[in-house]
Amino acid sequence: MSAKDFFPWTAQKVLGGETLALSKLSELPAEAGRDRENYRLYGTKSTVLIPLSVGRGEVFGVLTFAVTREERDWPKRVVQQLQLVAQIFANALARKRADQGLCESECRLREQLEEIKRLKLQLEQENVYLRDEIMLQHRHEEIVGRSAAMKKVLGQVEQVAGTEATVLLQGETGTGKELLARTIHNLSSRKERPLITINCAALPPTLIETELFGREKGAYTGAMTRMAGRFEVADRSTLFLDEIGELSLDLQVKLLRVLEEGRFERLGSTKSLQVDVRIIAATNRDLAQEVAAGRFRRDLYYRLNVFPVSIPPLRERSEDIPPLVWTFVNQYEKKLGKRVDHIPRNAMDAMQRYPWPGNARQLRNIVEHAMITSSGGKLHLYPPDQAPGDIPTSGSLEEAERKHILGVLVKTAWRIAGKGGAAEILGMKRTTLLSKIKKLGIKRPTL
Repeated sequence: MSAKDFFPWTAQKVLGGETLALSKLSELPAEAGRDRENYRLYGTKSTVLIPLSVGRGEVFGVLTFAVTREERDWPKRVVQQLQLVAQIFANALARKRADQGLCESECRLREQLEEIKRLKLQLEQENVYLRDEIMLQHRHEEIVGRSAAMKKVLGQVEQVAGTEATVLLQGETGTGKELLARTIHNLSSRKERPLITINCAALPPTLIETELFGREKGAYTGAMTRMAGRFEVADRSTLFLDEIGELSLDLQVKLLRVLEEGRFERLGSTKSLQVDVRIIAATNRDLAQEVAAGRFRRDLYYRLNVFPVSIPPLRERSEDIPPLVWTFVNQYEKKLGKRVDHIPRNAMDAMQRYPWPGNARQLRNIVEHAMITSSGGKLHLYPPDQAPGDIPTSGSLEEAERKHILGVLVKTAWRIAGKGGAAEILGMKRTTLLSKIKKLGIKRPTL
């Protein structure tokens, strides 16, 4: 999507040759609702936008000065100085296009670039930009998160991506562990080969073993052909083991051998295969507690826990909810053929207060439902099973989460899995929901 899609009113004005100086977002007219929401999304408090053109020619760009720390006024003298900077940029760009290669033009361009550098230093001294922002080397366009917690996670991802170290992603269901795994792979030296994934909770132990290590023809009844396992397919690439905490102890022994030696045998074969595979594992369980309880091998845990990355749940980074909501809105606009210009502030506040037991996956489902039921450019968005008057304003997050899960269980007649079950409504895996029910002390009433 282009800037015109996010800031349609602004684009119309500036591309028409008008300079915009906004001291506060409330100065935007009612028809600029979409622009206002996206300025807030990017943290902009005040801004000046100046069209780039030469003489009376066509506008070919926009120079923007944004303030993200606090609102500020734009006196006429300051705007005139910024317009001078914009004119220098415009002249330099136009001259570079027209006269590149000519000595006289190159000399003038160098002079103008020196002037630009001088003005840039002057603007930096005025603290136009937020200086305590955590700087990342990559844009991570697929990952939405402006909170300090998520920036810390992305910083860890960048640190480890270029190495061959095993990574353990820890976080609740719906926090984006697979998305982070793909990001690590795409930033690694193995990115030219596809990321291979397997969900260790999706299949019974016998099938998981076949999926991981492959099989020979005739290895068991029904094995009519030889099949390569995920380790074999992932040779010289990355293997993502999702829900690693669900593996049986027997399979954990075999997995440990592959991690230590890089060797394994297909089911039904005695021939060892050697592979070069990087491992990224993910779990919503506390593996240290699983080790203490005897459900997870200590040696495998140490082998996986080389570089742990903990992903915070959405309830601990509520400032990420508005940009996530608008990201989902933009995705569903294309899919549903609708356009949303405004989300009421009280609705967004309610979304930020809600504990989101299903995290971003549950939030996406709620936004999709609201997109389907809303019309007219205004998104009627509320937390699950809550009308505007029902939104809680007090109580602990754990109690709110307990009440919500209990309400969904009652609504589904305590049906956990399957179509329309509590796990689907909450945007969780069945095993995660069962774990939360136990942790929160939720018990089904006896008849």
